[in-house]
Amino acid sequence: MAEIIQRDGTWTFDGESVRIVPGGGKGIHPLRQELGERVVPLRALAGISFEPGRKGGRLRLRLRDGACPVLRAAEGRLKDASDPYQLAVEKDRSGVAEYFVGEVRNALLIEQVPTGPADGFLLPGPAVPVAGGGGDGTASFDGETIRLTWNWKAEEVKSSAGPVAFPVSEVTGVHWMPAIGLENGHLRFVRGAATAPAPAAEFDPYSLDLWGLSKKEYTAALVAAAVLARLPGAATKEAGAARPAEIPAPAPAGPATPAPAPPSDDHDALLRRLRELGELRRAGILTDDEFTAAKQAVLKRL
Repeated sequence: MAEIIQRDGTWTFDGESVRIVPGGGKGIHPLRQELGERVVPLRALAGISFEPGRKGGRLRLRLRDGACPVLRAAEGRLKDASDPYQLAVEKDRSGVAEYFVGEVRNALLIEQVPTGPADGFLLPGPAVPVAGGGGDGTASFDGETIRLTWNWKAEEVKSSAGPVAFPVSEVTGVHWMPAIGLENGHLRFVRGAATAPAPAAEFDPYSLDLWGLSKKEYTAALVAAAVLARLPGAATKEAGAARPAEIPAPAPAGPATPAPAPPSDDHDALLRRLRELGELRRAGILTDDEFTAAKQAVLKRL
């Protein structure tokens, strides 16, 4: 097992998945706090990297396209501080971060995990009920019904009509955009077939108008992700759901073919990892307990 504990959060790798627990301090972004713990299965990963810097560095998990509903909802618009798959690393733990990267990469190599786009979500959406937003109102979702409530900043066309509620079964699309510069953002729900351009978010009763005045507005992305994961048909793509293309065809009759042996360089890579662990312990980067746990994880794969 590999583990790195930082003020920003804790990452643990058990050979099958990366468990991400966000930190609880005031400096943790609201999106990461509200999202909470994430367990990323190995088959959802496309890669991992550590980017060293003068004052520390940053661990980054790269997920396969389409594997995570949060990333699908964000469409690359999350800032580093709000990205749940990044971890700020202090300078004196750079060696542990590099070891963590090596463990995950070795597992990806051994398991031959594909790096291409996923056919469907391999991680669940945010837990429901979930709420978020800001600007002129708040969006909430309980797994079945989406509700939009307005505050005193909302335009009269919204406030005079009152709160809006509609079932997720009526939703055909959801779009989240954070405020960028002087441009407002939005959380927009599409119902039925879009036959005409939608009105501006400030006048649209099925949209939040996000002003970008608070980090809390980023939590609207969690509502979008929770809805995306529960749109009609999305459940068949969740982790563990079988798809026809994944069911192997029956093998033809005849003598059994032995499974191919693992590549010889996998064994060599694990031996190199053992030597690296010893060097990290001698250098004082790994504690005795960290070394023992890491060594046992490597030996299990030999």
